[in-house]
Amino acid sequence: MSVAQGSAVKGRTRWKRFATVIVPASFIAGAIVFGQATGAIAASFNVSGSQFKVSADKLVGTGFVQYGGMASEKGANPANPADPKNHLVAVSGIASAKLYNLCQSVKVPGLPASMVIHAGKDPNNPAEATNLLIDLSSLKGDATFDNIQIGIDASDLTKGGPNAKGMQGGFAQQADGVVITNLKQVAWSTTAGTFKLSGLDLSVSTGANPEECF
Repeated sequence: MSVAQGSAVKGRTRWKRFATVIVPASFIAGAIVFGQATGAIAASFNVSGSQFKVSADKLVGTGFVQYGGMASEKGANPANPADPKNHLVAVSGIASAKLYNLCQSVKVPGLPASMVIHAGKDPNNPAEATNLLIDLSSLKGDATFDNIQIGIDASDLTKGGPNAKGMQGGFAQQADGVVITNLKQVAWSTTAGTFKLSGLDLSVSTGANPEECF
């Protein structure tokens, strides 16, 4: 979709106005919102055109934040939200996380194949991450938050790590901690300060129905 030069400024103004509107979503116990869509995002790189799936029996996090963002593929026009290479996301930031029975899978575009990673199967030795940032398109599970603040300005977030902040005026939430059981998420990107994958098992699955986490 192209934008005529005469309407570019007007369209950008509308996009910025939209970016601060509170839009309720249905995941994370109804508390997730898209806020400042042009704010900080989890990835400091161009995302690929493929999303990946992550599941875990349980995620236990200390220091949790969430705000709106945008993940962009290479060549995207960040000023044009209608560009199909731009993707609205919910950015989740967790200062320290433990993931029990972690699975990550991504399908190979155009081929009957997927790459699958398993880790943290031992309940006494889960996968661990610090300063975790995730660009989410969907998230399901049973969530419990500890001392949650909903409606905080995204630029004032303090609990999710040094890079887990959005832009001023963006709607956000944060909590001292979060526990999510039966976690199932679809994401465009993940970054972390450290990521310990205990019992790492990486495999390539092929066939008519290659393996996925869910």
